[in-house]
Amino acid sequence: MKIQGLRWYIIFLIGLATVINYIDRSAINIMWPYIYHEFGISDVDNKSTLALITSFFMVAYAIGQTSTGKLMDAIGTRMGMAISIAGWSISIALHAMAKSIFSFNVFRFLLGFFEAGNWPGATKSNAEWFPAKERAIAQGIFGAGASLGSVISAPIIAILFVTFGWKATFFLIGGLGLIWLIPWLFINKANPDKHPWITEEEKQHILSSPAQAQDAALNAPALSWKELLSFRSTWGIILGRFFIDPVWWLFVTWLPTFLKEQFLFDIKQIGAFTWFPYLCAAIGSLLGGFYSSKLIKKGADPEVARKKAITVGSVLMMLGLVAILFYLDSLKDRPYLAMGLIGLTLFGFQFLIGNLQTLPSDYFNGKNVGTVAGMGGTAAVIGTLFTTWAVPVITQTSYVSFFLLGAALVPLAWLSVKFMSSKN
Repeated sequence: MKIQGLRWYIIFLIGLATVINYIDRSAINIMWPYIYHEFGISDVDNKSTLALITSFFMVAYAIGQTSTGKLMDAIGTRMGMAISIAGWSISIALHAMAKSIFSFNVFRFLLGFFEAGNWPGATKSNAEWFPAKERAIAQGIFGAGASLGSVISAPIIAILFVTFGWKATFFLIGGLGLIWLIPWLFINKANPDKHPWITEEEKQHILSSPAQAQDAALNAPALSWKELLSFRSTWGIILGRFFIDPVWWLFVTWLPTFLKEQFLFDIKQIGAFTWFPYLCAAIGSLLGGFYSSKLIKKGADPEVARKKAITVGSVLMMLGLVAILFYLDSLKDRPYLAMGLIGLTLFGFQFLIGNLQTLPSDYFNGKNVGTVAGMGGTAAVIGTLFTTWAVPVITQTSYVSFFLLGAALVPLAWLSVKFMSSKN
């Protein structure tokens, strides 16, 4: 049996895994403003407690990014992704058993470690299944999964919460990833060079790089972390992720709390409003991939095309964040405008992030792609930890500093990628 376009089935499954990933990780942020009283948390301490819970997730996520990056390079993406999603599905289901903040922290730590594998696994899989000219599109589809997960998570979580309560909600969403394993293991039998269902035409298309480049990639050694850190390109990726990813996480973690405090929304209203910014993000992810891929097809060097897309995304993010700051006082009575400007910001983020995440596969051979991608993911988490703990302090009286923080991080990320990362 031969399947036309097998690589698109693979990236579809990875995108679907990312949707599930974001449903699982978003659940606590959506429900927390309405369940913290059950754990004896006061109104004054609720944001600092959420920051603590998020920190356990993020620390594990940082460890997991680097560890699972090595895992993907060692055992391959088929089993590496399977281990990752099985681990996080069981971890999110365990949240239903939480009886204290301590148990929440333990389960969030497990969730963070296993969820981290989705990113280096996806980056490495894209490098295996797509030629360079298509990788940004593939990464865009994968990135759109993150946004789509955020689009549907709020209404899904809100409906489950209202219907069944928070414990059943955690348990039910835990089953999604376990179901995903069935098609993943069935379809993704091997890499494209050995897969029994791939057509010869598609195989040649995927392996279309010059023979010399293929031989160099196959014969190049797997480098240690220390050796990889000796390259400017590695540091450009690390610093770019360190500065830009916290902006995304500011909204993923705190948007429900912002809406409750700024607009006095209940959970049904949060479910009704929060999908729109993430829909914008999903569109941005796809367009960012198409934009750089189109430039490459016109003859642009892949690195140059990625950096142009990163520049466009950075500009759009700044426009959104500066506009929010300018109109913040009037936004209290205009939630639709707030969602639109946040949507522009997240559109810009997803427009650029897929291209930034693709750079490891442009700079390094297959034996090191997962490792470098994991290092960048770890840096992203470290940066996010700083902003996570800053938010409860800087939002005590208003959210002006919240959006100022995001606006300050964007140009730092752009400068890191623009002037530090380059082919070795």
